[in-house]
Amino acid sequence: MATDKELTDFLKSVEKRAFKRTAYAVRDDDSALDIVQDAMIRLADKYADRPPAELPLLFQRILSNATMDWFRRQRVRNAVIQNLSDFEPDNDDGGDFDLLESLESAEGLLGAESAADTVARAQILQLIDSEVGQLPTRQREAFLLRYWEELDVAETAAVMGCSEGSVKTHCSRAVHALAKALRGKGIAR
Repeated sequence: MATDKELTDFLKSVEKRAFKRTAYAVRDDDSALDIVQDAMIRLADKYADRPPAELPLLFQRILSNATMDWFRRQRVRNAVIQNLSDFEPDNDDGGDFDLLESLESAEGLLGAESAADTVARAQILQLIDSEVGQLPTRQREAFLLRYWEELDVAETAAVMGCSEGSVKTHCSRAVHALAKALRGKGIAR
């Protein structure tokens, strides 16, 4: 059974990554924040009695389900609003929070680097962020769960509700697409 401190520490450790993953999916920072908060509340309300080792997989599954619920609600809203198109708002503002920028500033504290290096790294991170956002939904989800959340193939398959083979295929396609896109922009490793 997870203690309150273990649950709190777990939620603190995943909040920023969960937000970024959800923001990639829904492409709206306010909605992403709501979805992540709802998923955290559900985990705390329904699964606080589970062992701490089970929390990561449970949370990822809850977050995926909450995101799918959001898309379902959006589909219903869009069907209603389509008939009332005069009332449809044009909400196309970008968010200010960017996990890659916060990681970048944290890395900058570890060692001195030139302004040129800082700018170059910021540009590369922005390109990577943009390219990850362009991946198809399932590839992006598999990629983020495997390489960002560091879940293994079986855990990723459980979160996504698909087979391990599908996870491997989605990850492989995502990595190849990212590599190709980044090479096309002059970034090679």
